[in-house]
Amino acid sequence: MKKILYQFAISTIIAVAHAALAADLGQPITISGWVIDSACAYTKNLDKPVSTACAKACARNGSPLVILRDDGTIFMPIDSRTPSYSQNPRLLPFAGEHVTVSGRDYVRNGSHGLVIDTISK
Repeated sequence: MKKILYQFAISTIIAVAHAALAADLGQPITISGWVIDSACAYTKNLDKPVSTACAKACARNGSPLVILRDDGTIFMPIDSRTPSYSQNPRLLPFAGEHVTVSGRDYVRNGSHGLVIDTISK
């Protein structure tokens, strides 16, 4: 019986280790684009923010800020921690600005989630 429990424990540890290694760690990426509120990026099909003041007002009203890459791809800034936190406070100083962002890109069904490491004008 002890041998069976020991083998089960070892098998469980190996399975957990494989699952952890197989977890998607995202791909390193550096992009340039506009910090824009998500509503304008999707509903108005803008290629850049109307203004800095507009982007900041929308963000203060709760609209998530996104990065609109120069080619039109939208990146949703996300937090890799659990529980997760909004990235708006971190992006608000850059709202309406063209920035360069480095981080990790998580792609799922064509959507891009971006864990930001650095952001600069």
